[in-house]
Amino acid sequence: MSERRDAFGTRAVHAGLTPDPTYGSVIPAIHQTSTFAQPRPGEFVEDYDYARSANPTRMALERALGELEGGSAVTFASGLAAEHALITVVCEAGSHVVLPADLYGGTYRLVDKVMARWGLRYDLVDQSDPDALERAVRDDTKLIWVETPTNPRLDVIDIDAVVARRRNALVAVDNTFATPANQRPLEHGAAFVVHSTTKYLGGHSDVVGGVVVTGDPEWYERLRFVQNAVGAVPGPFDCFLVHRGLRTLHLRMEAHARSAQAVVEMLRANPDVEDVRWPGFSGMVSFRHPRAAEIAAATRLFTLAESLGGVESLIEVPQLMTHQSVEGSTAAVPPDLVRLSCGVEDPADLAADLHDALASVPVAA
Repeated sequence: MSERRDAFGTRAVHAGLTPDPTYGSVIPAIHQTSTFAQPRPGEFVEDYDYARSANPTRMALERALGELEGGSAVTFASGLAAEHALITVVCEAGSHVVLPADLYGGTYRLVDKVMARWGLRYDLVDQSDPDALERAVRDDTKLIWVETPTNPRLDVIDIDAVVARRRNALVAVDNTFATPANQRPLEHGAAFVVHSTTKYLGGHSDVVGGVVVTGDPEWYERLRFVQNAVGAVPGPFDCFLVHRGLRTLHLRMEAHARSAQAVVEMLRANPDVEDVRWPGFSGMVSFRHPRAAEIAAATRLFTLAESLGGVESLIEVPQLMTHQSVEGSTAAVPPDLVRLSCGVEDPADLAADLHDALASVPVAA
């Protein structure tokens, strides 16, 4: 008899939950400690000698994230700390990486302003064009960085096509916008999955964190080494909050998608709105409007703020907010682009709020 594989929602609820052996608590305890008592010098329980190296609350979250993505997880204090750790593990001075032509501004800033100073080289490529990607991958390419959907334009990239053209490079996929509820890149041949756990995984705009997941034991150990050596680790309470968020991930992602669908239908009916994009899942929507900044300031339910993935809806103008670091590059974002993170409010209310904001700033005849 074959072993039954539980559905994603079941796994999301139970991932990383092991009842406390002392008191039987169903939810893992928050081990708010910096160090652990040793019965004798150099002897300690499991990996727990100092909390930078390991913490039971963090390990519970890492087990959960690994289960949901299908690999082994290493968590960090932010999504960018996770990216930095992965790049330093895979690359060295003189290495070449391929980045998407549409990408998160923080990723570009990290590579262009920090890593390039240490000899890392890169090319920006439209990864929705497999032939262009293939031409960009060189003999010395160590890493292909993929976002799908991309941030902020929401291009959907074919992970299988990227993996087929990787040559000797490793493929890392930023899965923040999709989450494992919608896609699991390791199942498509990617070597790594990266998340800002700040976003959908945490889901409540009350924590900052990041994670790298890999299916390769050797890369996992190398990531653990950098995690400990650099020390950009999340605190126990942050780990607790992200782990709590995971247990409703499947429900929230369905609700985010319903909200996005209602908003997209309204936007596509508005003659002043152009290039409405939604991947068909998640709550991320983008569109273009000549009075983008005024619309973003005119909403009532959509809060004008950076970030995404929380239960509340957010609106932003990337060119002025999250993507200033790409100005002057081929990844520059047009000033009329608006990015939405549709929350879990009533979809009709969100559509009405955005409709009213658009009506308040009509395009001049």
